[in-house]
Amino acid sequence: MQAVKEYLFAQKHNYQGTVDRAFQDLAEQFSRMQDARTDLGGAALVVYFQGQKVVDIWTGKKSAEEAWQSNTPSVCYSTGKGVLATLAHILVSQGFLDYDTPVAKYWPEFAQNGKSQITLRHMLSHQSGLYDIRNNIDTASEMADWSHMLHILEQATPRFEAATDAAYQPLTFGWQVGGVLEKATGRSLVELMQQHLVEPLQLDHVYFGVPQDKLCEVARLIPKKKKAEIVDVTTQQNSQKIANSENSISNNVKKKKLTHKPSMLDKLLELSGQNLQDFQDGMIPKGMRQFSFFSDEGLQAIIPAATGVFSANSLAKIYAMLANQGQWQGQTLIKSDTFNELSTVQFTKRDRVMPLPMHWRLGYHRILTLGKSSKGFGHMGFNGSGAWCDPQRDLSFAYTHNFPTGSITGDYRLWGLTQETLRCADKVLKGRKGWL
Repeated sequence: MQAVKEYLFAQKHNYQGTVDRAFQDLAEQFSRMQDARTDLGGAALVVYFQGQKVVDIWTGKKSAEEAWQSNTPSVCYSTGKGVLATLAHILVSQGFLDYDTPVAKYWPEFAQNGKSQITLRHMLSHQSGLYDIRNNIDTASEMADWSHMLHILEQATPRFEAATDAAYQPLTFGWQVGGVLEKATGRSLVELMQQHLVEPLQLDHVYFGVPQDKLCEVARLIPKKKKAEIVDVTTQQNSQKIANSENSISNNVKKKKLTHKPSMLDKLLELSGQNLQDFQDGMIPKGMRQFSFFSDEGLQAIIPAATGVFSANSLAKIYAMLANQGQWQGQTLIKSDTFNELSTVQFTKRDRVMPLPMHWRLGYHRILTLGKSSKGFGHMGFNGSGAWCDPQRDLSFAYTHNFPTGSITGDYRLWGLTQETLRCADKVLKGRKGWL
């Protein structure tokens, strides 16, 4: 109820930047959603429509002392999965590897323990069976060692045979996909990102592993004592800890143990047939309380499924290229046959980890809205960041922030901003906004 009151009485112009007149209602909604909490952090929203940037706005604080800027980068959790997947599609389009060749051809050590037939397609569509993180490492801090985690994946045993089921891979996705890209090309993931994505699209901030000299530019969680609904958060000085980050099912970033008294959400998951053990094994590494994605160590670690750091500008431009079916300013980054593959739904049922059907494409899921229909795709992060494209509307969207919030299905603000973005585009395309 408090959130509704804050929204209704919020300022409509509490933002900086530029907005096309056709998307003014979206900018006002962005302001309303951030207005009451600008002392707790900042946010940015960028939208491309018909090849042009029509929204580029931001508000709030990057840190306790600094204001958010137009290109401030922030941790985006699983939103980075879509960026990594896009890089994979570019490399497939260029012939470095393909979707259906066993990964073991490029990465022989990966074939151990029943993995000889797993393909890039299985990895990208969450059908490899390699979603378990909890039982494959002893402590979360191991995730900061890229080479070590590739070795862990080589030794891992799938929980089911490839393509017989699906299970969202909250953390292991990055080492699977990133590992095979490195093995197939003989180049590091950082080099591949720079050459095939950052330079062609002239992106400003795109990091899997933030360089030492860029750490000062990254938005951090702002320490703020609240009532019981918010737990301690991590500061740049590493004085506080965020509990579980993307590895929690609560909306206030609290760690959920299977031994605790079941919450209403737990009960609903059980009633729906969701296996809480699958959820925990995929989402919560042991020792997560001793490792923070927001610490310098976490930011510098290459954990593509969770610690990708991006500006909203860069995310929106990546998806603008996808909205234009792989073409951007005279360049072909992704060929048409590859684009048709990546955008085709691979799995429609609810998987073993997510509480609702995600309609997995190759590295992306369906667009989640408040009712508006879209055949587009993208990826959201646990903190409610998100980026997506809608090729039918030639539309792309990116929303980033640094507020201490989290939910496995994204923050309600992401759903609301997505809904209004589609409505504004439809007013131009169809003459009416509509709700559905």
